[in-house]
Amino acid sequence: MNFNPSLFTGLVLIPNPQMELKFTVRPATSNDVHYAQTIVDEIASSAAKRGTGIARRTPEYISKKMDEGKAVIAYAQDGTWAGFCYIEVWSHGQFVANSGLIVNPEFRGHGLAKRIKQEVFKLSRKKYPEAKIFGLTTGAAVLKINSELGYKPVIYEELTQDEDFWAGCKTCVNFDILTAKNRKNCICTAMLYNPAWEKNIKPKRTVWTERELDKDLKLFERWIKFKKSVLLKIDERKKKKENGK
Repeated sequence: MNFNPSLFTGLVLIPNPQMELKFTVRPATSNDVHYAQTIVDEIASSAAKRGTGIARRTPEYISKKMDEGKAVIAYAQDGTWAGFCYIEVWSHGQFVANSGLIVNPEFRGHGLAKRIKQEVFKLSRKKYPEAKIFGLTTGAAVLKINSELGYKPVIYEELTQDEDFWAGCKTCVNFDILTAKNRKNCICTAMLYNPAWEKNIKPKRTVWTERELDKDLKLFERWIKFKKSVLLKIDERKKKKENGK
């Protein structure tokens, strides 16, 4: 059969979304501070699109995390910023949070969030080997990744009670729910990793009130949808009652 090029005129080649892209994922340094503004803008944009709140950070704050070696950054082969996450330390080093996880929309769907979470988890364990690592999130994908790393869902009382940490929630759209619940519950699911588990040491107090989730992403998504629905309805009824309606 002879090849006729005219048959392929106007043919559009669609890139394969599963095509493997190569990224560098490593601890951030002071050489990466020029990405700070881009990271802050994308974190805010992503939260707005999801309709969820997030503690706002400044480029100066993100730059400081890079200077201190308390962050992980990812970039593509051409140097384009691809993702980021940083470490926060609370309660005099007893707790560590991996916060601000964000992936450049251009590179989502390639497993990069998981690689960043794995790297920042490793960095946290290296810098603070005795600290409990925790997170608050409304993202099903993040919950799944945390579960695979060994985190367990816990009640809020299991987390740091450092006032500075909770003050960061004031910029969240769901802050009223958090305060109404006396800081014991909110839209976010709390997850915790305790290094004592590696030594087969049972923690002094570990109370699971939220069901332990397996590694099925759909289960995480259903859990988040259910929790959000219940808490928002309770909050709406409370506001109507306060307004005398």
